Amino acid sequence: MCVPQPSETEIPGSGLAIAVGALIDEIPESLAIGLSTAAAMPLEAGQAGTSLSVALVAGFFLANIPQGISSASGMHHAGRSRKYVLGVWTMVVAASTTASIFGAVAFEGVSDVFLAGFTALAAGGVLAMLAETMIPEAFHLNRRFIGAVTASGFMVALLLGSAAS
Repeated sequence: MCVPQPSETEIPGSGLAIAVGALIDEIPESLAIGLSTAAAMPLEAGQAGTSLSVALVAGFFLANIPQGISSASGMHHAGRSRKYVLGVWTMVVAASTTASIFGAVAFEGVSDVFLAGFTALAAGGVLAMLAETMIPEAFHLNRRFIGAVTASGFMVALLLGSAAS
């Protein structure tokens, strides 16, 4: 039997816990985006860089929307102020942006193998989050369309990936 994520009313702080989980999840993703950005830049004048993966950036961005909505909704329903919710998510975005910049600067010129491995690690984090929390909760709330929505999301990712290459 599938058990939904607890609400802020049931367990105070669960919305904040989701936000902290999102932050932990987003740091490797943001580093991977920064690495991908650094790989897309030419190293020296006259050298060609690789292309920035639109699918990578879009995939990480879209994967984090349900986390944000779930966390913000839980905190709002528990009586947290909009200022509090906005402040929490502003800190998550700021930390993610910092990680992305760090990834672009600190790992400029890394090998394609390192880039691929780190991107796979970040993508695995997204997949684990989806499998452990988001899909079970979505299935609990609406069983009819979860398969179709998941398959559609996968198809969009494939289309973005093939369009970018």
